[in-house]
Amino acid sequence: MKRDVRILLLGEAQVGKTSLILSLVGEEFPEEVPPRAEEITIPADVTPEKVPTHIVDYSEAEQTEEELQAEIHKIRTKWIPLVNGRTKRGPRVPIILVGNKSDLRPGGSIEAVLPIMSQFPEIETCVECSAKNLRNISELFYYAQKAVLHPTAPLYDPEAKQLQPACTQALTRIFRLCDQDLDQALSDEELNTFQKSCFGHPLAPQALEDVKMVVSKNVAGGVWNDQLTLDGFLFLNTLFIQRGRHETTWAILRRFGYGDALELTDDYLFPPLPVPPGCTTELNHFGYQFLQRVFEKHDQDHDGALSPVELQSLFSVFPAAPWGPELPYTVCTAAGGQLPLHSFLCQWTLVTYVDVRRCLGDLGYLGYPVLSEQDSQAHAITVTREKRLDQEKGQTQRRVLLCEVVGARGVGKSAFLQAFLGRSLGLQEPSMELSVYAINTVHVNRQEKYLILHEVGADSLLDVASDVACDVACLLFDSSNPTSFTFCARIYKQRYLDGQTPCLFISSKADLPQGISPPGMSPAEFCHRHRLPAPVPFSCISSAAPSTAIFSRLATMATFPYLVHTELHPTSFWLQVTLGAVGAALAAVLSFSLYRALVKS
Repeated sequence: MKRDVRILLLGEAQVGKTSLILSLVGEEFPEEVPPRAEEITIPADVTPEKVPTHIVDYSEAEQTEEELQAEIHKIRTKWIPLVNGRTKRGPRVPIILVGNKSDLRPGGSIEAVLPIMSQFPEIETCVECSAKNLRNISELFYYAQKAVLHPTAPLYDPEAKQLQPACTQALTRIFRLCDQDLDQALSDEELNTFQKSCFGHPLAPQALEDVKMVVSKNVAGGVWNDQLTLDGFLFLNTLFIQRGRHETTWAILRRFGYGDALELTDDYLFPPLPVPPGCTTELNHFGYQFLQRVFEKHDQDHDGALSPVELQSLFSVFPAAPWGPELPYTVCTAAGGQLPLHSFLCQWTLVTYVDVRRCLGDLGYLGYPVLSEQDSQAHAITVTREKRLDQEKGQTQRRVLLCEVVGARGVGKSAFLQAFLGRSLGLQEPSMELSVYAINTVHVNRQEKYLILHEVGADSLLDVASDVACDVACLLFDSSNPTSFTFCARIYKQRYLDGQTPCLFISSKADLPQGISPPGMSPAEFCHRHRLPAPVPFSCISSAAPSTAIFSRLATMATFPYLVHTELHPTSFWLQVTLGAVGAALAAVLSFSLYRALVKS
């Protein structure tokens, strides 16, 4: 909604423009009227719409036409994009026709101005008033304020006597969001939830019946099975506007994030969420609960997965599908492109971590602030503590971990990502839509963690100035091509050697014969020299799903970064992690025993 309203009074000399302003402010007719009143600002707390209102007078005797044009130009550039009469394109300035000095004329003048109102649809209403006896003075400025804050033109076409296309589109999206069971109709419960969200209170039972009765009498199919259909919902809003209650429709639209142009505003889609350097973003339990409800709403056959048709239904409230054809290569999917709940939440976790602004917008399109009764989507997201603090404490509390997968071209990075999703080269078909991300869950000390694998391009790895933001690095080399290890060794020295990022070398294509190593240190000797775990063999060629042990190991290394420069063998690595967990449990037991002893004493 606009933060200010600016009202300009125009008209011939001696029609009473200045008297109207002074009568409003002084609540009495002024004995002496200056040629022009100074600009008046009415504070927000004394206006019906709770918005500051500025009233500007114009006088031919005091102002030149150039000054008038300057004032109109100010309105055009600061408040609304177009002035009435200058062009037929774009929104038009709302106009209130005022018949002043009604005390001097018996009867009314409304009939005389009706043809003008019919000719110019931007005229919101006509008000007869008298500055002398204070008739309709407050009402006049209320209608003017209302015309700015709740304009009719974006909502309704008076000539066609129907809603504007953009208004219909916005209300249709709102209807779909409120239709929780997707039966194409709003039940009494759904209507009351909608009513409470928009206006703060439910409808009385009799009021509900009255609404449905009015719709039934006027719209064929407006009520179906005692429920309000989309046609009935659109008719009600048309009726509100036709009866001069367009502020009701605006209240609905603005509650769901729409601005004056009937598009979701940036303030709604992208609420402030500061993310300091070194911190990451994760969905919290509020976010996951909301998304699970969205999933269950669209899982119409209750099979625990969204079919492509059900996913398309979910995306119907977006301007375009937020996820592309790379989705099946980013998360685990079932036969026929089915998307299970686990994978659905994985994808949302990935978007939240990689592009939190996009996540905020996507949650906004799903109606998170309204349907969850929260101020904004930021409520669904947690900003983690700095990575530096995790490294100082030797352990991270993050639920989402990022692993960079690096290596020369052709070593099998994409296949490694697909193996994380349970696909071996023998089970998947080649595709040009492979994603550079893959996300799944793993367990670290019986705690579930989201692990994101990010395939980093070979060219970008040579940029030594790029920041290392990952929690663990996986350096992949082809055991049948020893020169690929040379590439990994160089990247390790340039990118990871001086940092605290845990690194694991992986020998891919372990099913192939090993190549002849060039002169110099072998991969095992290199890792030993730099106090790194020994290279781990890995193969994607199998008729069965690949083992997940290596991915759990990567996640464990990311969770316990203090082991980064410890010379580890697989057994000693897991032993230290286990001992760490046992030590923590033992400390908790001792603390509780001490507490009991203190209580007894």
